[in-house]
Amino acid sequence: MEEKHYKRTTVTAALPYANGGVHIGHLAGVYVPADIYVRYLRLKGEDVRFICGSDEHGVPITIRAKKEGITPQAVVDRYHAMIKKSFEDFGISFDIYSRTTSGIHSQTASDFFRKLYDDGKLIERESEQYYDEEAHQFLADRYITGECPHCHNPKAYGDQCEKCGSDLDPTELINPQSAISGSKPVLRKTKNWYLPLNEYQDWLKQWILEGHKEWRPNVYGQCKSWLDLDLQPRAMTRDLDWGIPVPVDGAEGKVLYVWFDAPIGYISNTKELMPDDWEKWWKDPETRLVHFIGKDNIVFHCIVFPSMLKAHGGYILPDNVPANEFLNLENDKISTSRNWAVWLHDYLLEMPGKQDVMRYVLTANAPETKDNNFTWRDFQDRNNNELVAVYGNFVNRALQLTKKYWDGVVPACGELTPTDHAALDEFKDVKQKVEALLDVFKFRDAQKEAMNLARIGNRYITECEPWKIWKTDPKRVETILYVSLQIVANLAIAFEPFLPFSSARLRKMINMDGADWGSLGRTDLLAPGHKLGEPELLFEKIDDEAIDYQLKKLDDAKKANEAAAHKADPVKATVDFADFEKIDIRVGHIKACEKVKKANKLLKFTIDDGSGTDRTIVSGIAKFYEPEELVGKDVLFIANLAPRKLMGIESQGMILSAENFDGSLSVTTILRKVNPGSKVC
Repeated sequence: MEEKHYKRTTVTAALPYANGGVHIGHLAGVYVPADIYVRYLRLKGEDVRFICGSDEHGVPITIRAKKEGITPQAVVDRYHAMIKKSFEDFGISFDIYSRTTSGIHSQTASDFFRKLYDDGKLIERESEQYYDEEAHQFLADRYITGECPHCHNPKAYGDQCEKCGSDLDPTELINPQSAISGSKPVLRKTKNWYLPLNEYQDWLKQWILEGHKEWRPNVYGQCKSWLDLDLQPRAMTRDLDWGIPVPVDGAEGKVLYVWFDAPIGYISNTKELMPDDWEKWWKDPETRLVHFIGKDNIVFHCIVFPSMLKAHGGYILPDNVPANEFLNLENDKISTSRNWAVWLHDYLLEMPGKQDVMRYVLTANAPETKDNNFTWRDFQDRNNNELVAVYGNFVNRALQLTKKYWDGVVPACGELTPTDHAALDEFKDVKQKVEALLDVFKFRDAQKEAMNLARIGNRYITECEPWKIWKTDPKRVETILYVSLQIVANLAIAFEPFLPFSSARLRKMINMDGADWGSLGRTDLLAPGHKLGEPELLFEKIDDEAIDYQLKKLDDAKKANEAAAHKADPVKATVDFADFEKIDIRVGHIKACEKVKKANKLLKFTIDDGSGTDRTIVSGIAKFYEPEELVGKDVLFIANLAPRKLMGIESQGMILSAENFDGSLSVTTILRKVNPGSKVC
């Protein structure tokens, strides 16, 4: 396919939903690759606008508002501010980050719908939808749960079963329930307006399957699987009171479907940024439109939104949609409801100054064509063994040696040896290599090429060993450090799209104004006599304690989820009261407690049972208590259990403990002080 050259590029990043924070799955899937690409285009001097904002309508926001006893607007105000600040602090360089509750967005989306309506591009249809009689509202598919008819997962959603992956219709669910009230919903007739996607199917096949074979295989493949089936009309309105009102008579109590309204946010946010100039960024054929999204949004951005734009007329269509797959966390699917996530706002507080470390790791693990996995140990290893040991180490050696031998002034370059020529030849085409990869959205491989430049520098300076020959051949050392400093300067440019914070610090260290992408690969970036700035460590090691803290947070989240999901074991078979009366449960006061030698699980108790003679009981709770924790406590024990020997100690009863869902034991105690030997009745 002949490559088309554009005058400008509109880059959009999926609008994050203002019902919670941003996590690393969002960053890896959308925002880091989008930011790398935009920074790269800017460095090349291209005309680009980076557009995003908060998606603030839909049912989940109304549910959260009800739970918290606040308005939906208060919910979105809170999370919009949080998300916007997190992006700013992390270095995601949007030209505008706005929101879908703005007046300009409401008007833009309303006008867009009205034009489709007036042009006869929408169809009016009455259908039966589930209605929650307790909550007095129709239910979005996602807010109906029930048993999957295929795999019998009891917690399938009305649109999809996350266990087996089946696409569902809410009416297929067995024993459906409202996720809002828990009641059984009923079917009621309601009227909505639909976009007849079936009428655009042939055009979509031609446009995507024939016209965009260069799209990523995962994107192209998902589009093809949809287009190989018969597309159906899709509702563009919903029965809801939170959203943009449908601008049609007789549509009271209905709003624009959030998936109709949200992508129009790209247009309205551009209008807000450039009120007098926005149209050329959306309607000029010489503008390239690129959507950065996650794989769960492919259908909306490749089929639904383009069909909306086509129906409206006058708008350009996306030239590429480089959607990423999903990022898992510690070998488990990221889940906001289970708090199984690394939240950006938390990371920025707990790992201050390490924005570039996370950017680097997420790019190195980018799920570009398949799901990938983030682990905190890999995060630590990549920081310590790559950023610190390779990139940072080379930069530090080159700058510190220059400071030591020439007071931080770039030395002159003498006669080049074959070793020098080899190093210079190795990185002379770094610009072409990185560009070739970034142009086709291969960010992971492009970052590898940038890091390869640091590896070249490290190998070079290690092989030349300037610290060993300084006294015997200082002229040779001048040349070695001149070559090394040129590689350092190239690193400050090559890493600029990927690691903007550390690149800015490195440019300050070498007293280099800006990052001129066109100069990447040159060997004369720092002239002899150029005064360098003060060297400092570019990256620092991350210790085990910091990683252990993060792992403990996740472990605590997992335990909290298990506790919330725990159901008590079934009650045992009924026993006669006469049998129960045979058990003699009493209160005992623990006078002493010690671990049993050679037994990891056992503690030996000395109990005052009120008889005047101390009682010995051995209990298997050593994993859950230190002996000193229990001394002085009043506990319940079975007094008439037949004695038995454990590790040679005769145990005269059983201390009662409750077993938690995770197998941990908690000794039973009493609320008020009673005398030892008191019966439990």
